[in-house]
Amino acid sequence: MKTLAIIGGSGLTHLRNLTVRERRVMRTPYGEPSAPMLYGLVSDHEVIFLPRHGHGHTIPPHSVNYQANMWALKECGVSHVVAVNAVGAINTELAPGTLVMPDQIIDYTYGRAHTFFGSHPEPVTHVDFTHPYCEALREVLRDGAARAGLTLVPKGTYAATQGPRFETAAEILKFERDGADIVGMTGMPEAALARELGLCYASLSVVANYAAGKSEEEIDLRAIGRYLETGMAKVRTLLEHAIPRLHAV
Repeated sequence: MKTLAIIGGSGLTHLRNLTVRERRVMRTPYGEPSAPMLYGLVSDHEVIFLPRHGHGHTIPPHSVNYQANMWALKECGVSHVVAVNAVGAINTELAPGTLVMPDQIIDYTYGRAHTFFGSHPEPVTHVDFTHPYCEALREVLRDGAARAGLTLVPKGTYAATQGPRFETAAEILKFERDGADIVGMTGMPEAALARELGLCYASLSVVANYAAGKSEEEIDLRAIGRYLETGMAKVRTLLEHAIPRLHAV
C-alpha cells in the first residue's frame, strides 16, 4: 500500500486543500522533526504533510533537521515523498512562476548531517545515487500536470546551496558552468536521506526569481512572495490531479 507525504518548502507551510484529520508529534533517534505530522485527505486520499521550515517558517535551510524529518516519515509508513522546493532560475528560459521537476542534483552544501550511516555501529551502505529522484513518482507527477493542464518542465539540474543568504553572481556562473539549471537551499541532503531509507522521492520546484546576475534587477523578496503564491497554487492543483493517479498505479 502506498502512503504519500508532501514536504512543504517556502511558500507552502500548509496545504489549503488538505482536510486535516490528525496531528502527530514524532520523536526520532535524530531529534525532533520540523513540525508535527499532519494526516489528512487530498482528493479523498490520505496524505501526510510536513512543513520543512516549521509551521511558522522559522527554521532556516541549514538548520532543518533533515535526518529527523525523513526518519519520522519512514516511521509513519510513508513510501512516497513529494518535496516542494522554492528555487531561483539559473537557466533564464525558466521564468519566475515556472514549475520544474528536476532529474539531477549537485550538492554544494556543507556541515549538514547528510547520511544515516556512521552514527551507529552498523555496516556502511553505499547507496546508488546515479538518478537521485524516483522515476515512477516523476511519471505520476508528469501525468498529474497534464491532467491539470499545467506546464511542467520535466527535467533540470538542481544546485543545492547552503543558505540562508542568496548566492553571488560569481557563484551562479560557477553553477551554470557545472550544468545547473536551478538553485535552491533545501534539496540536499533530503534527497539522499530518502534514498538511504528506500523512499520513492521526487521534487516539484517553483521558480521564484532569477538567480543572482541573471536579471538586471536585484532580487526582490516581495516579488518572490508573489511568484511563490501563484506557483504554489499550481502545485496544489497538480497534486490534486496526481494523488489519485499514485494510488491507482
